Amino acid sequence: MEKLNFLGVGPRIAGFLLPYLAVTIVLNSLFPELFTFGPGAKRVLLIVGIVWLAVGLISYVITARLLLEGLRNTKLITRGTFALCRNPLYATLILMIFPGLALVLNSWLVLTTSVIGYIVFKAFIKSEYDEMQKFFGEAWQEYERKTPEFFPFLK
Repeated sequence: MEKLNFLGVGPRIAGFLLPYLAVTIVLNSLFPELFTFGPGAKRVLLIVGIVWLAVGLISYVITARLLLEGLRNTKLITRGTFALCRNPLYATLILMIFPGLALVLNSWLVLTTSVIGYIVFKAFIKSEYDEMQKFFGEAWQEYERKTPEFFPFLK
């Protein structure tokens, strides 16, 4: 049996996002006075950012393990984080890890990585959906119909 594409559109998304993120971090380091949320809440932002980032990393690991199980067995995974949305790996990065990093770094510029990430995700994800349709047919259609695409709990 043919296997699913292990990386999906992840490398294409990363090809845009990682350089963008690197530039925002460098610019924030060079010109912090231009890109910070403000000095008054730095400690609170750091604490919230660390917690948000930690939750995001835990979610990422849980999701990656489920994804690997599905890829190994060419099986549609619909439980765990995949019950919350169809793209929990991308959602975790864009909604938790990048914002957590932005809070830790006290940078609204780094936070724009999430906006760019969502735009790039939407531009590339269709090919992944086509592959899922090819492999899982009606089961994929049912999952797609019932499960939010990206934002958990928003169907």
